Formats: sequence, C-alpha cells, structure tokens
Amino acid sequence: MLRNSISRRFFSSTRVSLDTLAFIESTGSKISPASLSAVSAATQIGKPITALLAGTDGNAIASDVAKIPSISKIVVSKSSKYDHYLAEELSPLIKEVLESSDYTHFIIPASAVGKSVLPRVGALMDIQPVSDILKVESENTFVRPIYAGNALATVKSNEKIVLASVRASAFPPVELSGDGSTPIEEYTQSSESNSRTEFVKEDLVTSERPELGSATRVVSGGRGLKNKETFEKLIEPLASKLNAAVGASRVAVDSGFCDNSLQVGQTGKIVAPELYIAVGISGAIQHLAGMKDAKTIVAINKDPEAPIFNIADIGLVADINEAVPELTEKL
Repeated sequence: MLRNSISRRFFSSTRVSLDTLAFIESTGSKISPASLSAVSAATQIGKPITALLAGTDGNAIASDVAKIPSISKIVVSKSSKYDHYLAEELSPLIKEVLESSDYTHFIIPASAVGKSVLPRVGALMDIQPVSDILKVESENTFVRPIYAGNALATVKSNEKIVLASVRASAFPPVELSGDGSTPIEEYTQSSESNSRTEFVKEDLVTSERPELGSATRVVSGGRGLKNKETFEKLIEPLASKLNAAVGASRVAVDSGFCDNSLQVGQTGKIVAPELYIAVGISGAIQHLAGMKDAKTIVAINKDPEAPIFNIADIGLVADINEAVPELTEKL
C-alpha cells in the first residue's frame, strides 16, 4: 500500500499538463443545467478545462459550450452510439480520452448519467472516484456528504487522476458569456467497447412545468396525500399557480401517486430551489437529504411531531385537504 501511494504521488508530480476534463451532457440539444454547475466546480480547481461532448448532439451544443469563458478546448466524439449515454459505451471513451493526454482531473455531474458512468471509469482505470462533491477545498481536497447527508466529510485524493462527480445544487451554473471562439476538435475512439448492451427505447414524461432538478420553486407531495387522485387534485393546481415543478417523496412514488422521475431524495433527485413546499411529507432522512438545501422550506402536515418541521422555515399544522386548496385559491 505504501509503495503504491508513493508511486502515485510521483506520477502526479511529473505530469507536464494540468488540464481538467469535464463531461458535458445535453438535454434536448441544450446543455444540461447540471453540466453548467459541474463546469463551475471545475473552474474552482483552477486549471484549464477541456470539455468532452459525446453523441450526435455534441455538434449541436458545441457552439454553446464554446461560449463558456472557463473552457479552453472542446473535444467532440459524435458517434451515434453515445446518443443515449450508455455507460458501457461512454466509459471506455472517457478512459481513452483521459489517457490520450495528461489530464489531472475528470469532472462529471452527479446526475443519473454521472452516477452510472463514474464508477465504471474508476474500475477501468483502477482509480477511486470522489462522488457527489459539495465544495472544492483545493485541487485534490473536496467536501462530500455521508450518512444520507447528515454529515459532511472532507476527503483528499492521492490518485494520479482525480475522478469526481458534482452535486449540481451546490454550485451556481456558469454563464454563456464568451465570444464562442473556443477551438473544437473531433475525437474518434480507437478501439471498440465490445459492449453487449443495446438501447431499446425510452419513455419520457413530458411536461410544460420547469424541470425538477433546476426549478426555482418545487411543490412536493408525500404519504399524507393517500392516493393518486388526491395527489393530482392538491399538488397540480398549487404547482400551476406558483409555476413550480412537481416533486414527491419515495413513498408517494412507490405507491403510484406519480412517476418515479419526480422523486426527491437520496435515491432520487437532489434539489435546492428558492422555495420548497412539502405537502403531507413527514420528513424521512432520505427525503431530507434531497431538499434540505432549499432556501425557504414550507411544510404542511397535520402531525405536529413530523420531522419535516425541524428544518422547515415555515410550518403549518393543518389538514392538507383543507389548507392546500385554500392556499391555492388565495394565490
């Protein structure tokens, strides 16, 4: 163990380049908000940033990525096999790009894609990743949550390349304020992944509401709503009045009140909106881990002992079947 640690430090000290490679996701031919936050974290590391784009949408968003001032170069691998971000295809590509030049860091959003890709890249390169970072202390020291977000750990990586995923809600997204003159290079993977995984189809939930992960206002429902009909009757109108995204606790999702893409929590989406309204949510640790960084938390629950009230800025002990329609009407 000691020899391995020393050799890794020596390898790192002899690197001639100090670049960070940041993976940029696209959603509907646009840069995902989580990727803009990941670039913000990469900027704090203090090294030149190369952006990696993959899939046929890569060219579509390259012109926008070129407007991010902190990015010095863009690498695009536009093969269609990367279109759906299958980790089995992306991971070998990322490994090859990292090894093709002297990168010291790899940054990816802690999204569904990032959570699937990062461990595979780590396994392929025999490197321990640092997941879900909340703060950059230095180029190799980061703060990340542990114990379902109940504690924060400061961790230091001695790996030859730091592999890290970024919690989007912890970093402000970078702005597209550059002149768009960042050089763009095309990259073709030299070897095949030989993956037997095949993309079949995806069923997307379409909505005119703001996207849950980046919304400034969120209205979430929980077990107290009892059934899908009540969920739709109480949550949907309130969210419409506030132009808010709709969220839910895991119990509500598991009970079929709504689609699982709306789950907020440790095993769902991490959100940090300006306003979070929790309706009929008791406040299990797993749910609190996904929303406790919201600027203002409003809780409506008939149980005065519900844990959600411990972190709520505004609490209303009332029957949600009466309080929520009244609130919606007054809005």
